[in-house]
Amino acid sequence: MREVDEELRKDQALHIWQNYGRWIIAAVVAGLIAFGGWLYWQSHSDERRGEEGEKFKAAIKSLSQNKAQEAEAPLKELAASSSQGFSAAARFAQADVLLTKNDLKGGAAILAAIAADTKVPQEFRDLALIRQTAAEYDSLKPEQVVSRLGALATKDSPWFGSAGEMVAVAYLRQGKRNEAGKLYGEIAKSEGVPRAIRQRAVQMAGVLGVDAVPDEGEDKKAK
Repeated sequence: MREVDEELRKDQALHIWQNYGRWIIAAVVAGLIAFGGWLYWQSHSDERRGEEGEKFKAAIKSLSQNKAQEAEAPLKELAASSSQGFSAAARFAQADVLLTKNDLKGGAAILAAIAADTKVPQEFRDLALIRQTAAEYDSLKPEQVVSRLGALATKDSPWFGSAGEMVAVAYLRQGKRNEAGKLYGEIAKSEGVPRAIRQRAVQMAGVLGVDAVPDEGEDKKAK
């Protein structure tokens, strides 16, 4: 029975090979080609990211030396990169250059594009929205500021300090002193907010009748 079973398996294998052998070979070759292509793509991507990293580093160095013209070309190239990290960072740098030149409209336009780009990580988009709002603040209505940043002006947001401050000022412009005072008080007592923003919030909360000065124990803990 064992010999018959072995012969049957041999016949089946021979039958499969005769009928599908070429397809099996083609599938194996296609798989090897695909794997080789993937390895090449990985190597090429790593090499490209390395080159883009050097370009970005050189552009930032030029900006730090007040040589904005030298940084213009590499930043433009990186802004169009398929690497979302370098693309977003380059666009932020382009916006910084325009804002430094007091071109608030141009800088805000770039930041608005980042904020609306769904391919960019949400943290970058939120930061772009905050900076766009800051650049346009004087031209915005208070309700526009609250609408834009309300979701970021919460205790669980990493941008609570910056977004909360702008929303609180918007409340004051609307005459909503109670809402502004409450928000300043929350900012002042939030340990995750930068110290400078907390200090301003304490002062503003006090002006609005909200006691936001931390006691000695809380202050030591915060420090």
